[in-house]
Amino acid sequence: MTSVYDFEVKKPNGEITSLKEYEGKPLLIVNTASKCGFTPQFGGLQSLYEKYKDEGLVVLGFPCDQFNNQEFDDISETTEFCQRNYGVSFPMFAKINVNGDNADPLFKHLTTEKKGILSKKIKWNFTKFLVDKNGQVVERYAPATVPGKIEEDLKNVL
Repeated sequence: MTSVYDFEVKKPNGEITSLKEYEGKPLLIVNTASKCGFTPQFGGLQSLYEKYKDEGLVVLGFPCDQFNNQEFDDISETTEFCQRNYGVSFPMFAKINVNGDNADPLFKHLTTEKKGILSKKIKWNFTKFLVDKNGQVVERYAPATVPGKIEEDLKNVL
């Protein structure tokens, strides 16, 4: 059975890394955007990360520019923006596509494992996927779901 840990992703510096580095840890995987109405959710994601990182939680941010071009062109601008405005210290990765022919394989897997209400396609920035310690996708959350609303589900996978 394929798990999230079987995928490789690209860091902001272009280096490829394996998600095996997070094996055995619950993950909250999010497609992010720096210039979106939901951008303040970075603060809530950071709060969850700080509160539960000692119990193993890792939040993984994947900037995406597919929805109204709401991400900086330069990934260094993205990471600086997130750190400066929201204190983001959880891992951020290179900008990706989450839908279409060029969708990142990780997001193809996530959307296959947990479809949205009407389709498996990601509809907007800040769609969130909760992954258990075995690398299995256990829940998908809509962009409007604030990180604090995920906390009870998160406790079940810690």
